[in-house]
Amino acid sequence: MEYRVVVEEYRPEHRREWEQFVACSNNGTMFHRLQFLDYHRPGKFRFHHLLFRSSGELVGVMPGGLAEDGQVLWSPVGASYGGIVTHDIPFALALAIVDALLEYSRRIGLRELFLIPAPSIYSINYSQNLEYAMLYRRFGFEYHYISHAIHLKRGLDFLNFFDKTARKTIRKLLRQQRLRVSESDDYGTFYHILFQNKARHGVKPTHSLEDLYRLHELVPEHLRLLMVYDGNVAIAGSLLFLCNPKVVLCFYNMMLYEYQHLHPVYLLMYEIVRWATQQGYEWVDIGVSQDTKASDPMTPALSLIRFKERFDSRGILRSTFHYRFR
Repeated sequence: MEYRVVVEEYRPEHRREWEQFVACSNNGTMFHRLQFLDYHRPGKFRFHHLLFRSSGELVGVMPGGLAEDGQVLWSPVGASYGGIVTHDIPFALALAIVDALLEYSRRIGLRELFLIPAPSIYSINYSQNLEYAMLYRRFGFEYHYISHAIHLKRGLDFLNFFDKTARKTIRKLLRQQRLRVSESDDYGTFYHILFQNKARHGVKPTHSLEDLYRLHELVPEHLRLLMVYDGNVAIAGSLLFLCNPKVVLCFYNMMLYEYQHLHPVYLLMYEIVRWATQQGYEWVDIGVSQDTKASDPMTPALSLIRFKERFDSRGILRSTFHYRFR
């Protein structure tokens, strides 16, 4: 079957249609939602979202923004993942969508495209039709980053598959009952922990406290904040992004280092995996594992990777697709 796909620039009247499409898509996430992107102040980005239609039917959407005097299109801007969102489509339609994107990009005079789709574990039904269509049309890669994710296939026996150190530490913490984990909406206290943690490494958080409050207001169904307490003192926390029905993302996993000897992050990881398993998720994504101080942005942070592997995690690629028009 042959498909003819046309591209439309997003307009406000498309909003409801867009949100409904992402909600029932095969590879959409909270980062593809317009409601999520609304947390950015107006004018911060030059948004340029696209819709793809075939015979009048919406078959794809792609959030994005223009940079470098409108000559470069990034997808996403202001989010972790972007790229083309579709239903579980056949390859011929995926190729037609990619061809339509390239044709549209040439028509408006783009010089380059950069697309960062969610890793394959985020797809409800595993498919790399879009990725192959892009590679067939000679997209290249800018960077590959390594993330780590825990496959929740173990069920509630997951602790037996953590490494020896993690198992021993967690079981001791559960016996002692000194630390407790609870769900919270205390973003102010969490941000203090987050800011102190990042400052130790010479960086600032991706989000401001105002950003977190705004996200909690806009997409509360996608956020879950866990805090670890020693008595009444908050010593660690994890902000989870419930990205789609398949994947929970640990966007921030932070502690106050003066309490490091109590191992609160081990207890957080136990509670995150336990909760996500009970809720029916398939994966817990615990984020990229790069050495942010290295000159090569692809440099792996080996000590961080070793720590993440304690929790039965595996490496997954987060890749940036790049197309340069000649």
